[in-house]
Amino acid sequence: MKLDKTTTRVFIRIFCGLALLSILNVFNACSDLDPDPLEFNLPPESFGSIADLEKGVFGLYGLLRTSAVFNTFYAPAWGGDDITTFTGGNKQDFREFDQRSVSSSNARLLGNWNNLNTIINNSNIVLSRAEGLSLFDLDQDKIDELLGEVYFLRGLAFYHLARTHEKMPVSLTRLPDPNIENSTRQEVFLQIEEDLMEAESRLPAINESLATAEVRGAARANKGSARALLSRLYLDWAGFPLKDVSKYSKAAETAKRVIDEKGSHGFDLVNRFQSLWEIANRFNNESVFTIAFDQSAGIRNFKYNRVGYPGEAPFAGWDETFAEIRFFEDFPEGSRKEATFRTDIDWENLSNQQSPVFAKITGPIGDLPMEGQWHITERNDFYMRYAEVLLIYAEASARSGNTSAEAWEALNKIRRRAAGLPFSTPVTSPVPQLDKDGVEIPGLTYVDVTTGDLAELAFTERKWEFAGEFLRWNDLVRMERVEQALSNRNPQISMDAGGNLLTVPNPINGSLGLDNYFSPLPQAIVDENPNLLD
Repeated sequence: MKLDKTTTRVFIRIFCGLALLSILNVFNACSDLDPDPLEFNLPPESFGSIADLEKGVFGLYGLLRTSAVFNTFYAPAWGGDDITTFTGGNKQDFREFDQRSVSSSNARLLGNWNNLNTIINNSNIVLSRAEGLSLFDLDQDKIDELLGEVYFLRGLAFYHLARTHEKMPVSLTRLPDPNIENSTRQEVFLQIEEDLMEAESRLPAINESLATAEVRGAARANKGSARALLSRLYLDWAGFPLKDVSKYSKAAETAKRVIDEKGSHGFDLVNRFQSLWEIANRFNNESVFTIAFDQSAGIRNFKYNRVGYPGEAPFAGWDETFAEIRFFEDFPEGSRKEATFRTDIDWENLSNQQSPVFAKITGPIGDLPMEGQWHITERNDFYMRYAEVLLIYAEASARSGNTSAEAWEALNKIRRRAAGLPFSTPVTSPVPQLDKDGVEIPGLTYVDVTTGDLAELAFTERKWEFAGEFLRWNDLVRMERVEQALSNRNPQISMDAGGNLLTVPNPINGSLGLDNYFSPLPQAIVDENPNLLD
């Protein structure tokens, strides 16, 4: 029986609401997200039922949403050449990343550290409390699936931290060690790999409860979600600073398995790129892992709509997430550019700051309200999209010496959609590109590419495909391209009405060298445990 939108919404409300209740009832750390070891000094207790374990798992999803509710979760991404912020106001923490001068007292660093370690510590608690369930006459397959979600969420939390900090500890005990020392980066990556592989082995191809409610994408992790995140991990592993190039082949192999089994996971590209940012499509097949929000359940997202608008009249936005001028200038024309930026806004003649506006942040024209508490939305976060799996496969295949026809096709699917064309139909001779409304764009044509440097073509395609999605900085780091990208930010053609060439709002004032790729550990954490200085 096909379920209507009301039924789907009820399911999401229940899922989000249970996650919220689980945080309140199961975990002791939720009242203060600072992972103080004393909070965990409780007698060991085992779960007595699958329902208890499920509450623990829902609680972890709730903690992830708590971590991701503000831009704090993605603050390091302001270091990329795609995103900038306001030159004044309360945006100092974001400007530090934008200008490559991040201090250990940066509040976003500390918030992220505390939130993600809370997920890690509570994952350890859930795993510890679940150990006795094997002694009961219970559905062990269901227990395995739930534990798979725990391993996935712990691995994700470790990985998200590792993309910010080169040095960090790996805590796997129920009671956090207040004197824990840093692990090597290799040890951190091995632990993330172990968690994600454990998740992959336990998780189902698709979450049955989501499938029953016809919730598209993966708001709860499935086997494909774990493999997809593993492929991203291997791509990073092959780059700076570990540079284990053998991981390129593993990235390609893992991504290819997701591609080959996408039907069983419910994954695919959406037909229209711009539909990804419409509120009605916040659950879609392209998201291989979704951080879901729901206002009716009190689970609200503070990263979109008003946050991306200018603060001046008539917008009254929050001036937080803007696009870089040079990035906008260089962006290839076509329907994807139309869907990525709000080209209807005359940003070149704004009074307070002349910066392009991301449609990915504000939403398409008229899609989200601009009144009331419009800084709050129930837009979901697509933590990873199927488009990234395709581009990982293309890039990693080429970097591992396997430039196959399938790898070229993976790249071309993304390029075709960007040109407004059906992504599955090969284009062997030039055809007109279509705008986001399906109308031919004069002077713009498209044809598939089958020759050239596939690795670099795929790397560049990521730049445009994921603009404003908090991924570009990590790509620059792994390929050691930070200086190359950030030394080239000066506008070339953008002028105000008086004919004056615009300037970079937040010029670089920190190092662009390898020694400044990763952020320092939060000073407050180091003060508590000086062992983390080593």
